[in-house]
Amino acid sequence: MTLTLTVSDDVRALAPGFTHVAIEAHGLVNGPSNEAGSALLDDAARRLAARLDGRAPHEDPHEDPHMAAWRQVYTAFGSKPSRTRNSAEALAKRALSDAGLPRINLLVDLYNAVSVAHLIPVGGEDIDRIDGGMRLIRATGREDFVTVSGGEETVEHPDAGEVVWCDDAGVTCRRWNWRQGPRTRLTEKTTSGVFLLESLAPMPVAEVTAAAAELAGLLADFSPGADIAVRAPESSA
Repeated sequence: MTLTLTVSDDVRALAPGFTHVAIEAHGLVNGPSNEAGSALLDDAARRLAARLDGRAPHEDPHEDPHMAAWRQVYTAFGSKPSRTRNSAEALAKRALSDAGLPRINLLVDLYNAVSVAHLIPVGGEDIDRIDGGMRLIRATGREDFVTVSGGEETVEHPDAGEVVWCDDAGVTCRRWNWRQGPRTRLTEKTTSGVFLLESLAPMPVAEVTAAAAELAGLLADFSPGADIAVRAPESSA
């Protein structure tokens, strides 16, 4: 069964240059981070440095035109992009620092590598943990976002007008692609996942499509026999 993904008219009006590509995969094999995944992350950091023309370590990648576009959209819905960075910018900043990229689990490492190499926000959700379809909306401020703070489960609420991904049970990711909730996260037990690659103009749609093809190829390599489908890009332009 194909997972339903919808983008509200309010979000399309806010970001007319928004495009997303989804990859739905079943029969995945996940596990702890390994040497192969780590090598992909290291290579992604090198590709990022080349993309940024050898920009010195520790320098913020926010001047990249795609990252600048995300900052403008974050500002438009009331978030401070220097404090709440989109996921690609946050990962890129780590990749260019001494800290380097985190190792989470194999599936997450794969999509993080593609995100960094292409400077595209990429997220992954466990389909078996999603309640109904997924929707990208502007929040009312009453939606529940279940997260963990200080080791304890807590419920937060997005700001009114904030762009969030949600399902029938509540918010799955706040501030568009800033912070994912633990409920739908990819874990080492995940066997079915949806991967979302998100871009804004001026990034060409062809580049998002190429990044999706790269990620689909990696998923196939690391989960032989998995059923993997890449959906056509959906644009609000």
